Amino acid sequence: MKMEPDAGQGLRLEENQRRAWLRLIRTENVGPATFRMLINRFGSAEAALENLPELARKGGARRIRIPAEADIEAEMEAARRMGARFIAIGEPHYPALLVCADNPPPLIAAKGNLDLLRQPMIAVVGARNASLAGIKFAQRLSHELGQAGYVIASGLARGIDTAAHRGSLGSGTVAVLAGGLDRPYPPENDGLFRDICEQGVVLSEMPFGWAPRAQDFPRRNRIVAGLAYGLLVVEAVGLPHQREARQRTGPPRLRRARFAARSAGSRYEPTPEGRRHSRNAVRRHSRDDRPASRPTTSDEQRPEGTSGPRLCAAAGRG
Repeated sequence: MKMEPDAGQGLRLEENQRRAWLRLIRTENVGPATFRMLINRFGSAEAALENLPELARKGGARRIRIPAEADIEAEMEAARRMGARFIAIGEPHYPALLVCADNPPPLIAAKGNLDLLRQPMIAVVGARNASLAGIKFAQRLSHELGQAGYVIASGLARGIDTAAHRGSLGSGTVAVLAGGLDRPYPPENDGLFRDICEQGVVLSEMPFGWAPRAQDFPRRNRIVAGLAYGLLVVEAVGLPHQREARQRTGPPRLRRARFAARSAGSRYEPTPEGRRHSRNAVRRHSRDDRPASRPTTSDEQRPEGTSGPRLCAAAGRG
């Protein structure tokens, strides 16, 4: 696949390639895994698009819906009007750790300070119906992590996600959307969304104009977790109303962590979980490879496969 160098910092798709990539990933029944398989088989998105109708017929499908070139140009124009851009996997601003995630999106639409995508991140997520104590805890912790040099990634949801973004707005925050980049959700976070566009980064793998559905949120969550060295889940341990957070983040994410820190509740909450947190803020579970200092994503220390250093914390999330 023909690529052009980008000032010695990596590779950059030509614009005709970017349109072809976008057209292929927007094709019916083509997700990240199928996209990768097609590129590997045919060598380019253009060739894959040419061969898709025949592949569909051999697979028993009568037809496959491939977006018209005019539809793709309209989406790219919508991105330009918004001041956003499409970043392809392998390009300099594509987050290094996201490459190692489960089925990383081949293209993400992003708006804001894209240099933040090259910084080390911690994901902070939590319950939409979080307690006031949990919200205070998440906001303060996100602020402190930001001051320590981490960008905070979250999902712009109500509750803990909102607190995480607000706490890290000044130091750097990334909001991953379940819908299109022009369809932030929930509506009450429109103001926060605009603030993040100005001071942080918003990104999405979904088409412009796409309204989020229930099944789109787990897809978003894999990106939130995939961006980060660690995952902090606030108010997600132990109580019946806290199952939502475990479902959103997924236990396998925690099992893959090389460095884990867990706390059942907030130190600000007058519960047994909160009191245990006050006595012992985190309980660490390590495989003897915890990072000695703040991780970086320099060319010399980019992760290989899924073996890059990970920090994972679960501090309760409802």
